[in-house]
Amino acid sequence: MEELDLEKVKFPIGKFEAPKMYTAEYISDRIAEIESFPERLKKETVHLNDEQLDTPYRPGGWTVRQVIHHCAESHMNAFIRIKWSLTENNPVIKAYDEVLWAELPDNLKMPIQPTLSLMEGLHYRLTFIMKNLSETDLEKSFIHPENNCEYQIKQIIGTYAWHGNHHLAHITTLKKDKNWK
Repeated sequence: MEELDLEKVKFPIGKFEAPKMYTAEYISDRIAEIESFPERLKKETVHLNDEQLDTPYRPGGWTVRQVIHHCAESHMNAFIRIKWSLTENNPVIKAYDEVLWAELPDNLKMPIQPTLSLMEGLHYRLTFIMKNLSETDLEKSFIHPENNCEYQIKQIIGTYAWHGNHHLAHITTLKKDKNWK
């Protein structure tokens, strides 16, 4: 596989690009994407069989099952990071190794239905809090210890909308390539 092709498979919707300005419309649109993500993910995956769920979306990549479980784990971390940012002054968050988490038995073997159900409740809470953020809240931030960078809540909203769409595109692209319905 050519490097260019591998990049397209890794980033089917491109890499995240932060907007020059975080307008109210941008924030609202991203929250809507986050809100609809569980239903869109469920629609694309609930009917897949174990063989399909255990198919990597690219050579050397995670399986569909791992991608689904990863989305829940990542978005749970986003929820907690937002709550920390709202209740503490620029906290240093706890990082986690998503690659090692993806290798744990729950990500490798567990059915997807409990995770899809978890995502419904999680995203309800996540978008509820996001829809109720003030302008001041959107500016609140945390420090990520891996790069010692500060991330504002408004950036996290954009990043996690992209994150869900990014991983959903991994699944839909694989389904199209394999001619799965």
